Amino acid sequence: MTGNQDTNNARSHFLASEERLRCDAGPQCGYHEGMNAPLAAIVMKAPDGSALTLAAGAAGVEQIRFDGKVPGGCVLDADHPVLREAVRQLSAYFNGDLRAFDLPLTMRGTEFQRRVWVALREIPYGETRTYGQIAASIGSPKAVRAVGAANGQNPIPIVVPCHRVIGSNGKLVGFGGGLGMKRLLLAIESGMAGLNGHFS
Repeated sequence: MTGNQDTNNARSHFLASEERLRCDAGPQCGYHEGMNAPLAAIVMKAPDGSALTLAAGAAGVEQIRFDGKVPGGCVLDADHPVLREAVRQLSAYFNGDLRAFDLPLTMRGTEFQRRVWVALREIPYGETRTYGQIAASIGSPKAVRAVGAANGQNPIPIVVPCHRVIGSNGKLVGFGGGLGMKRLLLAIESGMAGLNGHFS
């Protein structure tokens, strides 16, 4: 098989996988696309004791933030069905009881960013990949820096597991929640976090 065929197959694979997500081009905002309705938000406890903010529209989760702040244009809503399910699944994940998320997601970004985000979801629980491996898997082996930038722009970390991407030397590198959080998430997946089932 030629190099061009390999590249085309890789692109076809990830474009097909992308259909599992609702990925829209355009900037993130505090309103549903095409509707004058604010996003709903909820704040939950993270495994390190800090606060996570989740934001969702009618079609799915749109943001997970590590600063515990409610984005402008969002309305706190503890009864939002998507957010309630997201909290349930995240709590189970933090306790080591959930390996794969099953949530509707709305991710807005460029075509390249969306390819990277789909590739992140292909990394198995408890495993890691380098930026170079991600670049090669989407058929753009020379775009390592661009992959790193797209990884950093992931709007739904943890669920879309950018924490599973490491440096080429095997070291932990940048993460929006900080390296301590990244280390803890990887420890949860390796069964070494020593958690006691108290996240909710």
